[in-house]
Amino acid sequence: MSDSSPLPPVRLRPEAELARAALSTPLLSRAARLARWAGPETRVDAGGGLLEEQLPAAAELLGLTGDDAAAHASEAWRVAVDAGLVEVVDEETGTVAAGEDLALLTGGSPGDVLAVWLAALETVLADASVPDLDGLVDAMEDGGEIDFSSLDWDPEAEAQFLDGVLGNLYLLTVSEDNPGEGPVPLPALAASMIVPDDMGEPSNDVLEQVSDAMMRLDDQFRVLEPIGLVEYQPVDEALMADADEEPAAPVDDTDVTRYGLVRLTPLGAYGLRARLLEAGFAVPAVGDLVDKDADALLDGTAAFGASAAQAETEQWLARRDSLAAARELLAAARGADPGAPLRRLRCQQALSLVGTEAEPALREVLDDPELGGLARVWLSERGAADVPPPSQDLVFWLTVDTVAAQLQAEGNSEELQALVEGLAEQHSGFFAAAWRVDHPATADVLEAMGRLHPDKKVAKEARKAAFKARSQQGN
Repeated sequence: MSDSSPLPPVRLRPEAELARAALSTPLLSRAARLARWAGPETRVDAGGGLLEEQLPAAAELLGLTGDDAAAHASEAWRVAVDAGLVEVVDEETGTVAAGEDLALLTGGSPGDVLAVWLAALETVLADASVPDLDGLVDAMEDGGEIDFSSLDWDPEAEAQFLDGVLGNLYLLTVSEDNPGEGPVPLPALAASMIVPDDMGEPSNDVLEQVSDAMMRLDDQFRVLEPIGLVEYQPVDEALMADADEEPAAPVDDTDVTRYGLVRLTPLGAYGLRARLLEAGFAVPAVGDLVDKDADALLDGTAAFGASAAQAETEQWLARRDSLAAARELLAAARGADPGAPLRRLRCQQALSLVGTEAEPALREVLDDPELGGLARVWLSERGAADVPPPSQDLVFWLTVDTVAAQLQAEGNSEELQALVEGLAEQHSGFFAAAWRVDHPATADVLEAMGRLHPDKKVAKEARKAAFKARSQQGN
C-alpha cells in the first residue's frame, strides 16, 4: 500500500459501542481482572512477568484450566502491564500496584478505553510475530541471547509480513465490493501476500509458499482473536495427515472453509485504522467530512465508492438546512479543472437526497452553462412546473460532462461501456456533433468512447471525432 494514496473509507461504529466491545474481549477483561487482583504479595520477575509460582492462582482467578492455563494467565498479565493497568513500583523487590490506566476502564471516556485497548493490541501483535517458545529455548546461546539464525526467523520481516496481511484484510473489509460482511478464506489472504498479481497458474513452489503462509497465519490469528481484532475459524486439523505435515492449498471452493476463515471485527477495523494513521497512511472514515464545507465534501467523496459517498453525504446534509446546503453544493460544483465533472456528479447525487424545499436553489442556476443541465434534470424528476427545455448544445455538454465524471470515478467499467453504447445508438449523428462541444474533457471522452465501444466502425468514428476535438482545442 502506498502512503500517498487514500484507502477506501471505513464505516466505523460509534466509539461507545467500540469501547463496550473492547471491554468484553477475553484478553483485556482477563488483564483487568488480574490488575484488580494484584496486591502487596504479588511479585514479578525482572521482565515484569508474574513469578511462576503465582501463575496457578492467577489462572484459577480467571477460571482457566488445562495445560495452557498458566500460559494464558501469563499472557493476560503481560497485557495488563503493557497497557498500563499494572505498574511495577519496585524492580528490586518485584512489587506491583494498580496502574493509572486501570481506572479508565470504568471511569474513563470511550476514547480512553479504546486507547487502553490499542496498547493491549500492540502487545498481542508483537506476540503473534514470535515463533513457538520451544523454538526460542532451543535457540538460546550460552550467554542467554537468542540465536535468530538457527530459528530461520527474522523478527522485523515477520512483523512486516503480519502488517501486510492485516493491511490486505483491512482493504478487503472496507472495499466497496465487500463491506466487511463476509469472512475471507485464509488461502486467499495468504495468496494475496505470495502470488504476484500478473501470475497465471501458480507454480508448485508458489503453492508451497502459500501453504506455509497459511499455517503461519493460522497460528497468528489464533493469538489475535482473544483481543477482539478478528473472528477466526481455524484450519481443520483433520486436513493434516500427521502433525509435522502442512496441508496443501485447497483445489476448489467446496472445501475452502475447512482451510480457515477470518473476518475483521468492527473493533478490529478501528484498531487497524488507528495503526495505519500512525504509520502515515491516508485512512478516511465515513463521517470525517460532516463539519467541512461543500468544496471539501465534493472533493473528498470523489475518491469514494457510490455507497460510501452517499453515506458521507447523508450525514453532511443532516446537519444543514436543505436550501442552504443545495446552494453551497451548486457553488462548489462549478469549475473547468479536471476534477470538476466528478464534483458535479457528486453534487447531483447529493441533491438527489434533498427534498423539494431546495427547488429555489436549482432554479437560480438554470441559466448557468455548467449547472443548468443538472438543474433541469433535478426539477424534471420532481415534476416541477415551467422547466425550460435544454438546448441541443446543453444536452451535448451535459453528456460529455457525465461521461467524463464516470471515467474519473470508475475508469473503463462495464457500466460506462453500456452508457457509451447507448449514446451512440440513440444519436446517429452523435460524433459529428460531439467534437464541437466546448468542454475541456471533450477529446478525452471521445477517445474513451473509441476504446470502449465494441463496434469497430463506431469506435473509429469516435477516434476521428476525438482527433477533430483536439485540433479544435489547439486552435
